[in-house]
Amino acid sequence: MGRNNAKGSKKLIIAAGTILAVLILLAVSFFVYVSDYYHADGTAAEAMSSDDMVTVRERPYGVLFDGPSDDKALIFYPGGKVDENAYAPLLHKIASSGIDVCLMKMPCRLAVLDTNAADKAFAEHQYSTWYIGGHSLGGVMAAKYASSNSDKIKGVIMLSSYPSSQIPSGMDALLVTASEDQIINMSKLKENRKNLPGKYTEVSIKGGNHSQFGNYGHQKNDGKALISSDEQQEKAAEAVISFISSSTK
Repeated sequence: MGRNNAKGSKKLIIAAGTILAVLILLAVSFFVYVSDYYHADGTAAEAMSSDDMVTVRERPYGVLFDGPSDDKALIFYPGGKVDENAYAPLLHKIASSGIDVCLMKMPCRLAVLDTNAADKAFAEHQYSTWYIGGHSLGGVMAAKYASSNSDKIKGVIMLSSYPSSQIPSGMDALLVTASEDQIINMSKLKENRKNLPGKYTEVSIKGGNHSQFGNYGHQKNDGKALISSDEQQEKAAEAVISFISSSTK
């Protein structure tokens, strides 16, 4: 009896050790995965500074681009494994037009780990009209948040992205794509068009690619852009500004 108990205890110890080793391996693999990310470039760093039109403030949730708006704001989810500050040039342009922007900082730079991050911006600010959007994975998660929070959100903006959840029919939606984008899964985009509301706006930026919606360098496997990042972001900002202007009329 005692010998059997000893054998059973030994097996349990070996099993526990194996499980622990697997968990440690998974933790190390995840750490390595999230540590390899795209960093914001020098242009992005410059756009993190305040100017005559936009005051840039660090907030507990991330960064506020505080422009001349008192009533409209956009909550922005960054792309997966991208330094959120890489979107500063684009968001600075949007904020200067009269739409303040709340740039959300995500755990491990993955919006999928905090889909409800927008709640932190709602808790801190009192804008009367809210929009939510994001780039790539950030756009998917922003659309997911919008799909279940139509009482808070006026419209959703997806840059090189798509909605994996049904967007309510009464919500405004903007889809911005780029002709040289080789990162977005086109079959997923096609499949998930059914989740867009009956009436939505779509803009395609000729010559743009996936990477240049932000300032973090060329993303692996992306197509080569035929226009500059500044030109692509000007066009993206124009699309967002026009969409919000039409939506709030």
